[in-house]
Amino acid sequence: MQDLVNFVWDHPALLTGVGVFLVILAAVIVGLIARFVLVRLVNRLISDLSFVKGTDFVKAGIITRLANAAPAMVISSWISEVPGLPLPVVTVVRNVADSFIVFVVAIAIGSVLQLLGSLWQKRHSDSGRSIKGFVQVACILVYIVAAVLIVAIIVNRSPLILLSSLGALTAVLLLVFQDTLLSLVAAIELSTTDIVRVGDWIEMPSMNADGDVIDMSLYSVTVRNWDNTYSTFPVRNMVSQPFKNWRGMTQSGARRIRRSIPVDQSTVHFIDEECIDKLSQLRHLTDFITQEKQKCEDWNARLGASAQVPGNRRRMTNIGLFRAYAVNYLKSRPDIRKDLTLMVRHEPPGPNGLPIEVYCFTNTTEWITYEMIQADIIDHLLAMMDDFDLKVFQAS
Repeated sequence: MQDLVNFVWDHPALLTGVGVFLVILAAVIVGLIARFVLVRLVNRLISDLSFVKGTDFVKAGIITRLANAAPAMVISSWISEVPGLPLPVVTVVRNVADSFIVFVVAIAIGSVLQLLGSLWQKRHSDSGRSIKGFVQVACILVYIVAAVLIVAIIVNRSPLILLSSLGALTAVLLLVFQDTLLSLVAAIELSTTDIVRVGDWIEMPSMNADGDVIDMSLYSVTVRNWDNTYSTFPVRNMVSQPFKNWRGMTQSGARRIRRSIPVDQSTVHFIDEECIDKLSQLRHLTDFITQEKQKCEDWNARLGASAQVPGNRRRMTNIGLFRAYAVNYLKSRPDIRKDLTLMVRHEPPGPNGLPIEVYCFTNTTEWITYEMIQADIIDHLLAMMDDFDLKVFQAS
């Protein structure tokens, strides 16, 4: 053994090779030990925490990345102890090892930030708010700092000198990263104002988007449309272009019905006593007709003899009774909200008839149920128009 040691000692090149081999071997052994120790250390540190588990760190790759820094630390510390290794080579190897350590630590910090973001998202999944954009911004800042440190280590200069020299490049950086900066501002505005969340139904015709927001990142928003297609567009468009958010409708538990029935204006007329008696048998009109008849009698009584002129008398019309019937019919339905606006009104008459608009709110926001309620109401009113001697206008 002594002879072997003397032989190696007498051959500088061989001695240098053995030294490099021992440093590499030590780095590998330390790396394996570090990985094992880090796993146990992390499990012990977080054993009392309820919102995170050691398996979460393993899946995120944090332990693996930190363990990879241990071999580089060994090489950086011991490479100068290798006999016969030229100083420039030692400097280069140490700088590369130190740069690798900074790179690994930055990646590990990014993984920690992403893990914390995902844990926050799980705990606040009901809120629909996303902090993915903030996590990405934090990761970018970490990577920028790491890049400055790596360059400073490689060129063997102070990071402050590099940062001071970046002032001249500010305009160029703003030009190159303008999309990122605009997206950053937009993402912060969306998160702070809470105008849109993951899970919201939005309509954005300019982006061909009509569906649920399924993802919001620093750069883009992804919407799953109702036809099962996906629309992806820059997040800055959410603050520069108009869109409709249906969250208020969903939270209110009510959805509006606003449909018009065009009435043929030639079928609108006053009704006689026979027709009044016939319509008064409808349960939705019995009380209304009784009240209206009394109002007409009182009005005509005040007119005296002039009430004999048909144009002076107050009389009921078929379309007026139809509107009253429609309102009472809507009020009788259990699937229509009575605490919100409920009316049946005239829209301006035109060449396509006299539109009678039904305006009310259902007590559900579920799409299929809503459409069935709306169709049932319009079906019933269309079918009842003949009883009032009204016709639907249809262009010939």
